[in-house]
Amino acid sequence: MALHNIKIFAGRESRYLAEKITASYGVGLGKSAVLEFSDGEFQPAFDESIRGCTVFIVQSTFPPTENLMELLLMIDAARRASAYKVIAVMPYFGWARQDRKDRPRVSIGAKLVANLLCAAGVDRIVTMDLHADQIQGFFDVPVDHLYASGIFVPYIKSLGLEHLSFAAPDMGGAKRVNAYAQHFEVPMIISHKTRSGVNKVGSMTAIGDVRGRDIVILDDMIDTAGTITMAADMLKRKGARSVRACATHPVLSGAAYDRLNKSKLCEVIVTDTIPLDGGQDLSKFTVLSVADLFADVMERVSNFKEISSRFIF
Repeated sequence: MALHNIKIFAGRESRYLAEKITASYGVGLGKSAVLEFSDGEFQPAFDESIRGCTVFIVQSTFPPTENLMELLLMIDAARRASAYKVIAVMPYFGWARQDRKDRPRVSIGAKLVANLLCAAGVDRIVTMDLHADQIQGFFDVPVDHLYASGIFVPYIKSLGLEHLSFAAPDMGGAKRVNAYAQHFEVPMIISHKTRSGVNKVGSMTAIGDVRGRDIVILDDMIDTAGTITMAADMLKRKGARSVRACATHPVLSGAAYDRLNKSKLCEVIVTDTIPLDGGQDLSKFTVLSVADLFADVMERVSNFKEISSRFIF
């Protein structure tokens, strides 16, 4: 029994996931509505009392920008409605790629988003597989940073791949791949790439033993799919037995679906932090739900229990 009354609400674009989370948690989804004005402005409202409650608001901040704005307005509304605590559950944290000044005169978008959430009155953040771990330090409130390894590891084991290796699509993913490789006690491969522009890969090569291996390429997200499909095709040319992609957040913008379906990938494993486009060919996709993990962690947060036992690595 939670120490405070728990209520879970959802932004419009994450309702599909919030319904799974509440079903796993064992409570109903809270009632909320959004008043829309003709000029595009909108105003979220809670349609039930939340006074003195611990309020969880589930909303991934994938594009468009309205998803972030809706979350901010819901946090503000909950604070003004005298909620005891307001906790933002952000399975996908947008703007996370802007975590530093990588060239002159640019914003640090991840820090700005953190400031906005804190200014709105959030008490805690629950998120998954941030693009950069240090983003947790951008917040002045607690951040529960979950990892999808607890979801991916059992599934990868169930595949029964005889000659398993893990690959990073670039040098930045080496830490993640090393953790998986050590857990499974298998080799790792690093794809070294050069970029010719934003979202454009110039050339790529592999560091490690590729021939005859069943390779799983790991990443935190797939956006345009240019890097991951180029890596998959390169690994197949070098003699890989099979190549799969495994990524937490299926952003999948632009020609991503077409690239993935035309690539040498035999399977694309993702979670439901962002919904897939049902109008696309999804025959290569395997979607694993994060709902049970988030529901369990939300229950632990509500009752001041530790959550580290929910991490594999």
